[in-house]
Amino acid sequence: MSTSSEILSDARWLPHAFDPVRGAIDFVRIERARLSEPAFLADAKPARPADRATLALADIRPATAEEGAPLHFIFHTAFCRSTLLVRALEIPGLSAGLSEPGIIASLAGAGRAAEPAIAPALGLLARPWGKGEAVIVKPTNHANRLIPALMQASPASRAVLVTNPLSSFLAAVVRKGMLGRRWARGLYAEVMGYAGMDLGMDGREQFAMTDLQAGALAWFLNQRYFDALRRQYGKRVRLINGDAFAREPARTLDAVGAFTGIALDGGSIAHGPVFTADAKTGEDYAAKSARDAQATQSAVIEDEIAKTGEWIGLIAQQAGLRVPLASDLP
Repeated sequence: MSTSSEILSDARWLPHAFDPVRGAIDFVRIERARLSEPAFLADAKPARPADRATLALADIRPATAEEGAPLHFIFHTAFCRSTLLVRALEIPGLSAGLSEPGIIASLAGAGRAAEPAIAPALGLLARPWGKGEAVIVKPTNHANRLIPALMQASPASRAVLVTNPLSSFLAAVVRKGMLGRRWARGLYAEVMGYAGMDLGMDGREQFAMTDLQAGALAWFLNQRYFDALRRQYGKRVRLINGDAFAREPARTLDAVGAFTGIALDGGSIAHGPVFTADAKTGEDYAAKSARDAQATQSAVIEDEIAKTGEWIGLIAQQAGLRVPLASDLP
């Protein structure tokens, strides 16, 4: 069994969940190769009981700036290639890419009880995986409510915000079928809880919205939220369009490297294996893209997405916001 000092000094012991009742953090031990696998780190399931551990929050000392690696974030609005970006930044010798570690979602779910655990959790995530490597953390979009707290707890960190056009977002919702549409409604309720605005609709009108209208409003509220984050954090935050990243991956990666201080070779990465497989499933990228396109090739669906886009355009105009937000990286 590993000692507490061994757990705290080894980045492979990943903080996995926060228990506010016990005042403790659960850990799972993973190997470096796990970072490049398609599944999210929140789903990590060690095969051996010895690869699980729990430490009291009081026994966890956050790493200092000198001890920890440079820590940066990728925040996103979902279905916008943020997973691909963090996979592309998993480069031994340069940076470790952590895709949706469970601890961030756990902190978000704990509400105010998580406040004492945020700094220690980030200190744990900042432990270097290799000498001189930076750490890039991409939380789930369901933890976006925590962005201000994460940025405040790690003042040297920078954040890349990833989003995409509404039509791309809604097409992804449609491809996921009934569960995707249900997810979109849930996302609307979630985002309204921390980044809501008065939309001039009573409960009956909100209930009468279509699934795609609810999802589109969630997307719009996230645009508004990201716009506020850019104004609040200034040079610490940059936004990219996921569709533009797909068209020009090398250029985007070079810009991300310049922004975070990581010496990336965008051209080499863009022509590497990470861009030949789907970032979330590992499936051949070309085959999956063709199947995705076919899934939304319907006059009815295209009309619904177009009309929903026009509706959101009117709401955005009344709110004084141009959407989608314009990229400022590169």
